[in-house]
Parts: sequence; C-alpha cells; structure tokens
Amino acid sequence: MLDEPRSGRLAAWGNALLAGLAAPDDVAQEVLGEDAVHRMTGLPGETGPVGLTLGLGRLRALGTTGLRVALPAPGHPLGLSGPADFNARALAAGEAVIAVGGPALGLVPEVSEAGPRGDVHVEVEWKCLEVRQGPPADVPSLGEAERELAEALRDTTEALTRLDVAGAGPAAQAALDAYRARSERGRDLLAPGYPPRAVRVLALAQRVGALVAIASDGHGGAVSASEIAARAELLRPVERTARRAQVAAYNAYVEESERRA
Repeated sequence: MLDEPRSGRLAAWGNALLAGLAAPDDVAQEVLGEDAVHRMTGLPGETGPVGLTLGLGRLRALGTTGLRVALPAPGHPLGLSGPADFNARALAAGEAVIAVGGPALGLVPEVSEAGPRGDVHVEVEWKCLEVRQGPPADVPSLGEAERELAEALRDTTEALTRLDVAGAGPAAQAALDAYRARSERGRDLLAPGYPPRAVRVLALAQRVGALVAIASDGHGGAVSASEIAARAELLRPVERTARRAQVAAYNAYVEESERRA
C-alpha cells in the first residue's frame, strides 16, 4: 500500500467528472498518473478499446452517477458484491471500480509493463464486466474507518517499535521518509467534491499502509523465524484495517451523494 491504487484515482477523479467538478482532460491526466496509457474495453455501446475521456463519458451517458472502489485480498472480498467471475478477476488484480447508477458494471485493471528498470512503459486496460447489484462487502462508514484506524495505529505502534519497525530502525525510517516525499510531491489526495474527513481518513490509511508495507518488506530487526511470524501476525489485521479505511475514503463521495438524495 505504498502506492496509490489505480482504482482509487479512477474512482475519485471519475466522480469529480460525473459531478461536473473537473474537466475531462484534467481527469484523464490525474487518472493516468505515471502510466503511459489507460484504455477501457467491453463498455456497452463501444466495439473496441476507448480512452479514459471517452470511456468515462460513455459511463455517464449510460446513467452512471458515481464510482466505488473495491480492494479485495484473499479471504476478504472488500467492496465486492459478485458475481464469482468478477470477484475472481478483481481479487487477482487486488482492486476494482464499481459503477453506481445505470447498468450494473465494474472495471478491473490489467497492467502491462515493458522496458528496463527506471524507464518502464506501463499500459493499463480497464475491463468492463457485469456485476451483481447489492451492498459491497465489509465496507465501513467513514466514521467507523477513522475510529478503527486511530485504534489500530495506537495499539500497534508500540508493538511495531519493539519489532524495530514503524520508524524505530534507520532502514524503516528511510523507507518511510521516501514514502512521505512521494505522497507530498504536489499531489492532492482526493479529487474535488470529497468531504475533508475523507481526505483525512485516506491520509491516515495510507500512512498506516506504508508502515505495514515497510515492515512486511523486511525493514527492522526481525531475524528469527519466530520474530518474522510474530510480525506477520501483528500486521495482518492492521493491513486489513488500512484497506477498509481506504475504500471508505474513496467511496465517501458516493455515500455523501446517496445521503443527500
């Protein structure tokens, strides 16, 4: 979770476009990030791949009013509602976007990379598939997510420090500093139209996710098999909490819209 999920960028900026709060070209550039190309395939009414601007415009024409994020992991179908084929594809990708309003559709990214390290050409194809209408699995409210994150951060910081992670070791601190530098490089956490609380929750979720990723990558002092196992056991529920909070933050625009309706 050191990197922002592509589904998060697509949902956040797609929601801004659907709400008329951002221009199509600006939205496409924000979703693209550092990737070279994004396309959508399988959209109703389109015979082949289309670019982001046309794809999001097609979804709006079909009646889509918002976009949700799913960040599933093995044993945890977070944000999904089926069917099995879509869930399997989303699980393999680790993420998906679900359209709200209009036809029941979902988008799953397939990423292709080519080129040497430092000059990798990345293309993303968002495959549009039918989804089952229904409440997304295990998505908390924004308030619940914020409380869970605060508790997770408080309860685990001391234990992570004992394991020489979360900034206790120099390697972990260097990795965390690198993450902060990337996250502060002029990038807005969310698109226009999101409530300030969602921005706050996403920032905290990304920080917790960064700590988990740094610890999982082996930074810190765990050297024995038992210490590594203890670290994994400690980090598993924290990672789950951070993912749930990310989904709650990205989905806050849709939640707010539904409350106002």
